[in-house]
Amino acid sequence: MKTKHRARQAVALAYGNRDAPVVLAKGSDELAQAIIAEAEKQGVYIAQDAQLVAALSQLDLEQEIPRELYVAVAVVLSWAYWLKDMKPGDEKKREPSP
Repeated sequence: MKTKHRARQAVALAYGNRDAPVVLAKGSDELAQAIIAEAEKQGVYIAQDAQLVAALSQLDLEQEIPRELYVAVAVVLSWAYWLKDMKPGDEKKREPSP
């Protein structure tokens, strides 16, 4: 039996000093793996949510996430905050990366 190849996808979001998260990077297969590898290298937590990635993949780079995705993205961000022992608003206090 042949197995169907599922493309691996990744989407990176930026939030920080922005009003809403934006799509920073996105890609499939090798590019997705490179995005994931860079996130791991930078100590960024990686959430796996195929439906959210599929929705975010439809957005353009630097595009703010639409209101319809705020709750789903907020869940991921709150998880990442918890893992980093951060509170909402802490990301706005950090200096931007060069």
